[in-house]
Amino acid sequence: MKSKISIVVPVYNEETNVSALHKKLMEHLGGLDRPYEIIMVDDGSEDRTFEELKKLRPVKVIRFQKNSGQTSAMDAGFQAAEGEIIITMDGDLQNDPSDIEKLVSKLDEGYDVVS
Repeated sequence: MKSKISIVVPVYNEETNVSALHKKLMEHLGGLDRPYEIIMVDDGSEDRTFEELKKLRPVKVIRFQKNSGQTSAMDAGFQAAEGEIIITMDGDLQNDPSDIEKLVSKLDEGYDVVS
């Protein structure tokens, strides 16, 4: 069986982006023929980010009550990740989900870390 992928996305006040990001992730992860999970960490958002996250499937949602910063959000996502491969993405669509396939293919060549 191929290694499971965990996508970890820290988000803060991204109510307008999380749904679009999730949709793009689903489009690209579905074509990889391997198990995956999406973990979004709401870093104490003050808008409706958490409400938008609750509408998404499949996704694991971790919610901080107050803003703790990207490092803490990443750490929480890493701790919750079940995959052998962890890919981090920004919640503002800065990273293109179509790059996931390129990253994973390099890992499949035997690299330990791909950036």
